[in-house]
Amino acid sequence: MSNDEREPLPPTFRPGVTGRRPDARGARPVGPDANRPARPRRMARPAQDALASEQARRTADQPVVRRTIRTDGDDTTQLPSFAPASRRSVGTPPGAHDSGNRTPADSIRHQTRPSPTSTRPSRRRRRRHRPVLWILAVLLVLVVAWPVGLTIWANGKIQHTEALSGATGTPGTTYLLAGSDSRADGAVTDPTEGQRSDTIMVMHVPESGRSALISLPRDTFVEIPGHGPNKLNAAFSAGGAPLLVETVENLTGLTVDHYVQIGMGGVQGVVDAVGGVELCLDRDVSDDLSGLQWKAGCHEVDGQTALAFARMRYADPTGDIGRTDRQRQVVSAVVSEVATPGTLLNPVNHAQLVEAATDALVTDTETGMLDLSRMALAFRNATGPEGIVGTPPIADFNYRPGGVGSTVLLADDARDFFQRLAEGNLTPSDLQSP
Repeated sequence: MSNDEREPLPPTFRPGVTGRRPDARGARPVGPDANRPARPRRMARPAQDALASEQARRTADQPVVRRTIRTDGDDTTQLPSFAPASRRSVGTPPGAHDSGNRTPADSIRHQTRPSPTSTRPSRRRRRRHRPVLWILAVLLVLVVAWPVGLTIWANGKIQHTEALSGATGTPGTTYLLAGSDSRADGAVTDPTEGQRSDTIMVMHVPESGRSALISLPRDTFVEIPGHGPNKLNAAFSAGGAPLLVETVENLTGLTVDHYVQIGMGGVQGVVDAVGGVELCLDRDVSDDLSGLQWKAGCHEVDGQTALAFARMRYADPTGDIGRTDRQRQVVSAVVSEVATPGTLLNPVNHAQLVEAATDALVTDTETGMLDLSRMALAFRNATGPEGIVGTPPIADFNYRPGGVGSTVLLADDARDFFQRLAEGNLTPSDLQSP
């Protein structure tokens, strides 16, 4: 067949026509390969590409049909609007695979079942997260349970004694701290000291105003109920904690809410439990009675040195007043060390500290571990920059009324001093000068 006799080609197939996409609409296959089945090609043929574009357009324009299948009663299940379209391949007309005999269950299975590839990664992620969640749950339980268990255990170990008088309460909270030294540990032999209250401190937290920690010299001349005039520490020797509490209440006008007796022999264990404390003294000391050997300045000390530091009296020119100040310094250093993160965040330290503290402390029957925790915070506030620490004004350090030896006589305005203490109005100028 000559070129003239050939059937003309469609306009879009004519040579030299550029910039237009071939269009097979209306074309008829010609040539020897006209009846051969089409082989797959890398690039879609024009007719197929046009058909795919047309079907995609129809699918996009077709409204989404939401099928509601009634199961039982009034409950209905709303099928996802995206489910049928997500499973339809490009080029397949809508409804091509629908069957008139398809049941509601078949529709749900074919239209809502997600592909395996979409669920497996999320399941793996959930599996990977489970160990992390378990670890967090265990840590949360430990964080909550450890303090509770420690408090219960500590409450069972605290030693108690009858101490409070039952008198009508006064505003604020008043703690009576008594340091006793029986020398039962045998660390130092000092025949002048036996089972007595060598340190007596009143800490008052007012309803408003400044907290204060006031040291009462053990030789303070007072009236002991049922025993007449004597030194303050004689009340402890004569009637133990109850008589000491009653005597202090008569002296200060404050009702004691909590009584805490600190055994000086237990100071060593408490200091060692917190890893040592820093103490300061501005002079050299060599005291055989207490065993203290000290170089002027501040030093980090262990429990044994801290105990000697608190006991030393005769090598101190200020006598009982100086010893009271040093004992207060030891207690303050321990409280400050307990509040450090290294102690608070270490469970091992918790157990050691509770063990040592409960061996050294005796409280009234109504004081527990939570009360001791509040007392420690109050002690820290009272000895801080905003607190008041010192001794009541003293009229005579060597008052000898007869029959009781040398005593400490408080000034005539002592009653006004304790009234200001109760109200939270004390100032540093109200204290005894060093």
